Amino acid sequence: MIDRKRWLLPINQNPTPFELAMMLLSLLSVIVVLMLTFAKLDDETRRLLFFVDTSICIIFISYFFVNLFRAEDKRDYFRHHWIDLVASIPAIEALRLARFFQILRVIRLIRMTRSILIPLMRQHQETTLASLLVAMVTILTLASVMILLVESGEPNANINTAENAIWWALVTISTVGYGDYYPVTTVGHFIGGLVIICGVSFFGVISGYMASIFIAPDSKQRQEAQSQQMRDELEMVLQRMEKNQETLLSEIATLKQQLNEKNK
Repeated sequence: MIDRKRWLLPINQNPTPFELAMMLLSLLSVIVVLMLTFAKLDDETRRLLFFVDTSICIIFISYFFVNLFRAEDKRDYFRHHWIDLVASIPAIEALRLARFFQILRVIRLIRMTRSILIPLMRQHQETTLASLLVAMVTILTLASVMILLVESGEPNANINTAENAIWWALVTISTVGYGDYYPVTTVGHFIGGLVIICGVSFFGVISGYMASIFIAPDSKQRQEAQSQQMRDELEMVLQRMEKNQETLLSEIATLKQQLNEKNK
């Protein structure tokens, strides 16, 4: 039986942006698994969802082994996160059901939303990367599935296979537009327009993120210089205060001595 206290995040522990991203991808993965298990789909749509599921599993496995490599106590990390590895194995129906346990994390995150927003906002770069990862996987999944469902039944359509749908989604979101595969229906055109808009926004965020990487060192240096200047000014003020204190104490001692001499 799985130890909930070990596997779930502790209440007082805030998840990192990438942990939150993996949990959101787990939710997407569970939806894909449910569709593969219970929905009546044609062969190409099933193949497409299988490709999506396998891609998400590769992300999960990579994230697991990266964290395992970075963990100080690898045995302890494996003991607490072995269910993540089991749930990341693709193409085995029985092991896919293990991903339902990951939904417990998402449910718990909903209860922790207020407590995790502020820490996430403070980790700008990591949060941006995690958001881009989730957005890319989600957009590619929805776009490829929807365009295949819409176009596959049309006689003049050229997007008829899972590979065609994935390639079209990749090309469209990148706004390259090779034109080898394109939608022929009105709904397909609408979907393509939405994907293009998402792609422009997506790569706009990437451009801003890359710019921030090069600008951030200068900002950090300016902040350090300002902090050093403030420390120097504070030190000068303290030195003046010490000198004034010494002068005041010296004058008080002189006054005491004069009073003592008058009393005598």
